[in-house]
Amino acid sequence: MSFWIVTDACCDLPVDYIKHQHDLHIVPMSYQIDGKVSEIDLTDDTLAGRVHEFYDQLIDGKVATTFQVNQAEWMSHVSPLLAQGYDVLMLVFSSSLSGMYMTSKAAEKELREMFPQRKVVSVDTRCASMGEGLLVHYALQYRDAGHSFEETLQWVNENAQRVIHWFTVTDLHFLHRGGRLSATSATLGSILKIKPVLNVDPKGRLIPRVKVQGRKHSLKELFEKVEQDALHPEQQTMFISHGDSEKDALWLADKLKEKLHVPEILMSQIGPIVGSHAGPGTVAVFFLDRDGSARLDAPQITK
Repeated sequence: MSFWIVTDACCDLPVDYIKHQHDLHIVPMSYQIDGKVSEIDLTDDTLAGRVHEFYDQLIDGKVATTFQVNQAEWMSHVSPLLAQGYDVLMLVFSSSLSGMYMTSKAAEKELREMFPQRKVVSVDTRCASMGEGLLVHYALQYRDAGHSFEETLQWVNENAQRVIHWFTVTDLHFLHRGGRLSATSATLGSILKIKPVLNVDPKGRLIPRVKVQGRKHSLKELFEKVEQDALHPEQQTMFISHGDSEKDALWLADKLKEKLHVPEILMSQIGPIVGSHAGPGTVAVFFLDRDGSARLDAPQITK
């Protein structure tokens, strides 16, 4: 019997992709604006329009707060699969950005006691947005190629660090609110039109690496990072996510296809859970490098 892969809504996978997979379950998450709580279910066909409205609210100055998946919610989504006789591999949003991995481990412990004959393991992906989604994608491919639960778990543990994230933002104040930049840096950077380019380090933290002036230069920097770090880009599937900035995301996708001959690029919006902290206008690219070295915590570069 096959096993299920379960992840959370931070993976930002698009609905059409999800519907073409089997034995994949994505736990919904929620956010709040003006006292109204909304659920993010990635299988909802109306989600794209709602995400657009969400970013309009952020642009209008609204502040969003997010809710992590708690232990009871993990259990309510995973226990029915275990009860049906399936094993479950849980791939969870970076523990450096959320407490969800801890709640998933607590759920794992209790579920093992409830279903001692089943396998259930929670993995800290140390990934975010479609970086998490890309790891899920490769795990699904590996499983569907006939590999066992243990083999797939080993592959994920050995290769998660190879999922490289590079992204840029338009409004530095969202990074400040999330603790990524000081208030002075955010204000000065906004005045000077500084656009930071960040990546995710080995611990799954968001680290500012490069400072460029202007949107065009920040998008070019994303392309250059892929060109520099990607292993055999002409043989890879890459993911791009964006905060309601499809035009810029398409520019990057076209550049990757034209210059690096990337054969397939899956694009999706950054959902409200990650978007609450990254802000509108974010563009991110995700790919595999050779050994995870592109994640290394190098000193911040100034340009």
